[in-house]
Amino acid sequence: MAGILAWFWNERFWLPHNVTWADLKNTDEATFPQAEDLYLACPLAFCIFMIRLVFERFIARPCAMGLKIQTNGPQKAQPNAILEKVFTAITKHPDEKRLEGLSKQLDWDVRTIQRWFRQRRNQEKPSTLARFCESMWRFTFYLYIFTYGVRFLKKTPWLWNTKECWYNYPYQPLTVDIHYYYILELSFYLSLLFSQFTDIRRKDFLIMFLHHVATISLIVFSYVNNMARVGTLVMCLHDAADVLIEAAKMANYAKCQILCNLLFAMFAILFISSRLGVYPIWILNTTLFESWEIIGPYPSWWVFNLLLIMLQLLHSFWSYLIVKTACRAISKGKVSKDDRSDIESSSDEDDSPPPNQKHHTSATNGTNKNHGTNGYLMGAPYPDEH
Repeated sequence: MAGILAWFWNERFWLPHNVTWADLKNTDEATFPQAEDLYLACPLAFCIFMIRLVFERFIARPCAMGLKIQTNGPQKAQPNAILEKVFTAITKHPDEKRLEGLSKQLDWDVRTIQRWFRQRRNQEKPSTLARFCESMWRFTFYLYIFTYGVRFLKKTPWLWNTKECWYNYPYQPLTVDIHYYYILELSFYLSLLFSQFTDIRRKDFLIMFLHHVATISLIVFSYVNNMARVGTLVMCLHDAADVLIEAAKMANYAKCQILCNLLFAMFAILFISSRLGVYPIWILNTTLFESWEIIGPYPSWWVFNLLLIMLQLLHSFWSYLIVKTACRAISKGKVSKDDRSDIESSSDEDDSPPPNQKHHTSATNGTNKNHGTNGYLMGAPYPDEH
């Protein structure tokens, strides 16, 4: 184990040439980031998750009730052991042949069986109330951490001159503000990483999982090798748009469509301008070029910048989704749903038969659109990024 740790914490990987871990030990005159500081984030992540549960139960839920947001979920399907077995063990979208077989077996017409499967799929969806509470929690945290970041950074020299991120590097002392900022952000993203498996499951689950892993890796990397100054800029820039998207979601769930559209438009403008404009021009410029000029590259520098570039690729992907959603909203006159909706509620296939079943459906006199998803398409969240 000692050999593995020595290999992992190799100074020639983490630190610039001629710098050792001994040079960055805490002294009476200065405090530097230490890897063991980050251990505190694990219990804090659990605490944040528990705070979230209390917040959603005693603050977000009463707010949702005050806004008259529906508490009931979708209509439940009529209990039927045969259909339930097919649904859980075989398919949630039976084809035409299977529908006809079930129709003969149960002596039900095909349309009734289609309706049962649709209701059973909808039954697994969370209520609008649950979505509102989740969004209100994230909105509250992002608003707090973004406000804190702005108040802290406006007093720092590296906000106004990014070269200050690299002067005297890596011998830049760790301040209490930076330490608090880092530990809180890391704890929150750790809680998001694990709560992904309990939250509303979305189409981009794997993309968001990758994003959380990349974000956590960036936070850890920048803290351990004392790139904390540029790290604070990255975190604050990303928190800005997240505030607006969660506010837009809440407005959508509360059926305040005009406010929702306005917030979504503000979010789209801020997201695209900050992630495709400010981020590469301001952040990537200083991490790739200004740092190269002042301190030069070394192994962890390459990894750090690789993670930042990976984040830029994710920005481009989400920007594409946002533009696609905005175009659809303009054509329909309102923002209703997008490509980063909940799996259970965003996919049109949940509310219409599979391709090989459509002809049969029309032959049974009509489509299923009147049965819809009990309004849950309107509750679909928009693309956001943590």
